[in-house]
Amino acid sequence: MKKFKRIAALAMAGLMAVGMCACSSSNKKKEDGTYTVGICQLVEHPALDAATKGFKDALTEKLGDKVTFEEKNAQNDTETCATIVNGFVSSKVDLMLANATPALQAAVAATNSIPILGTSVTEYGVALDIKDFKGTTGYNVSGTSDLAPLDEQAKMIKDIFPDAKKVGLLYCSAEANSLYQVEVVAEELEKLGIESKAFPFADSNDIINVTTTAAEYSDVIYVPTDNTVAENTSAIYNVCMADDVMVPVIAGESGICSGCGVATLSIDYYDLGFKTGEMAYEILVNGADISTMEIAYAPKFTKKYNKQIADKFGVTLPEEYEVIEGTN
Repeated sequence: MKKFKRIAALAMAGLMAVGMCACSSSNKKKEDGTYTVGICQLVEHPALDAATKGFKDALTEKLGDKVTFEEKNAQNDTETCATIVNGFVSSKVDLMLANATPALQAAVAATNSIPILGTSVTEYGVALDIKDFKGTTGYNVSGTSDLAPLDEQAKMIKDIFPDAKKVGLLYCSAEANSLYQVEVVAEELEKLGIESKAFPFADSNDIINVTTTAAEYSDVIYVPTDNTVAENTSAIYNVCMADDVMVPVIAGESGICSGCGVATLSIDYYDLGFKTGEMAYEILVNGADISTMEIAYAPKFTKKYNKQIADKFGVTLPEEYEVIEGTN
């Protein structure tokens, strides 16, 4: 996480040094009406995949064959993110989509002139190390946020598992926005009289060991919208659902919940990506100033549950909860 903060800080320093003129020049409409968009997606998992698809569908719907995508996947490696976005800078793409926080941080470090839209980023102030963030960056970055009501996610734990006394907060320490989420959830759980403890893991190599330790402590485990968790739900499931363990998981989004969780309060990542694509159109075609474009948030949140896992715990969810497709 410190590495990410250094990247963001360096990027901010560079932007301040050159001023905002580069940003405004990047918003000029192209005379030939064709556009190349670079997409850097951190890793393959259902939430990010859906956001990328929504983004591409929105732009293709509006521009047809006038838009070309250079789509790259970093396989959950931050250095690969940097290589990808630097390649986009070299090839002079017209706009970048940075799908997930590490991809956004790499893009910001790579250019202060090409418009960058983030998606699947929880809190932009945290991701970009902007103090007192007010909704716009003031430079060549905007996008969409997948931030869900964390207070309601914490309350969900108490509502579904009223006897829970200890909640383990499992997340990847390399993802700044994962830390942000678990810190907020910890505060909300304290208000509800529930003890919690953070269980960070560095990467997928130690996720099994850390999950095992978390399960030993916890009555319930909470996992935020975390890309490394999303890529390793089977490992978490195997630990938590072992016959001699059986610790339920509440997840930050439906993709994770479908793999290892009981329930979630989640957004639709396809819709989030689609909104990001609409923002891209405004920048590319209508010359919208990205520096003053406010971060957009998901319009609705849906309570969902994994029926197969809920049944194993003997949990019956209220009618307001939707069954996650493929889990009934």
